[in-house]
Amino acid sequence: MHVPDGFIDAPVSAVTGVVAAGAVAVSLRGARRELDERTAPLAGLVAAFIFAVQMLNFPVAAGTSGHLLGGALAAILVGPYTGVLCVSVVLLMQGVLFADGGLTALGVNITDMALVTTVVAYAIFRTIVKLAPQRRRTVTVASFVAALVSVPAAAVAFTAIYALGGTADVAIGKVFAAMVGVHVLIGIGEAAITALTVGAVVAVRPDLVYGARGVTARPLEIRNSPLAPAAPGTVARAGAPAAEPSTATSETPVTSEATASETSGTREPVATREPAAVPQRSARRVWFAGLAAALLCAGVVSFYASASPDGLEKVAHDKGIDAKEEDHAAKDSPLADYGVKDISDARLSGGLAGVIGVGATLAVGSGVFIVVRRRRATAESGRG
Repeated sequence: MHVPDGFIDAPVSAVTGVVAAGAVAVSLRGARRELDERTAPLAGLVAAFIFAVQMLNFPVAAGTSGHLLGGALAAILVGPYTGVLCVSVVLLMQGVLFADGGLTALGVNITDMALVTTVVAYAIFRTIVKLAPQRRRTVTVASFVAALVSVPAAAVAFTAIYALGGTADVAIGKVFAAMVGVHVLIGIGEAAITALTVGAVVAVRPDLVYGARGVTARPLEIRNSPLAPAAPGTVARAGAPAAEPSTATSETPVTSEATASETSGTREPVATREPAAVPQRSARRVWFAGLAAALLCAGVVSFYASASPDGLEKVAHDKGIDAKEEDHAAKDSPLADYGVKDISDARLSGGLAGVIGVGATLAVGSGVFIVVRRRRATAESGRG
């Protein structure tokens, strides 16, 4: 759904540019609350993974394909504010390096593909998670539904933007019906990819999924017997009889303070030892696994992606929306159209371009999120 130059007139493009800039500014502040030492590098990986999977166009109808938008996936994995930034970084890299999505339409694309999809998807996701049983399966189901709805929502948003500033004289009713119709089908693919990805991460490291916080965590309950729950203040041992509440016994060392308190007829509360803090698990394995998946998708699997035009391209051609489309300012880029210039082998050219794109998106995204994280740390140290 990358909108090229010339689809939307200059005034509306400028307004959406202001909206997009405001959304990015708000997200930069909001992301400080979502990112920590582990999730900042993972957010850069999420951006790179979305870039890679967006190269995998899948067929949805005769002569039409679709691809991941990624707003729902990013919001659920790393948080809604960080999700907006992830997709914005992807769109920036695609527009500047690969001539995919117009530069004058960058505000339109960020508003539509980053802001709308993320806000709609995360609102639906949180609603389902609050109302449904608190289980891991709920996170996966909510991810599916949220992603499914986010794609036609973006189609509706594009139609509204086109109604305000479309450059071709096309009946809005026809644009709305065609855009929503095809993007409902694309939404099914988006939902499947999102649910599979979120489900895979939740299965191995639920603590790394922002949307699963408070859902997958279960309180630890130690029982002495399957028939009787342990009383408060007791510690159960496997195979041992039911434990009594902690009291002073002959085996308990008695201090002079305790003796004095018992002599006076009063009992002081026994101080309990705080449980040791559980060390945080490293996210390194997940990071490398995600990077490998992104490189595989962009460098190898992308060669087998559908060559049919995506939903917006198909509707634009059929309805005449592209009547005043303009050439991309970066059409002569060495990586334009996801191929390396002067490399004749299509498989090698596309695969190498994909790998370069993953690397560039990972570097820029990780840099942004690490800076945001450090600003949070600086602010916290200043308050301390």
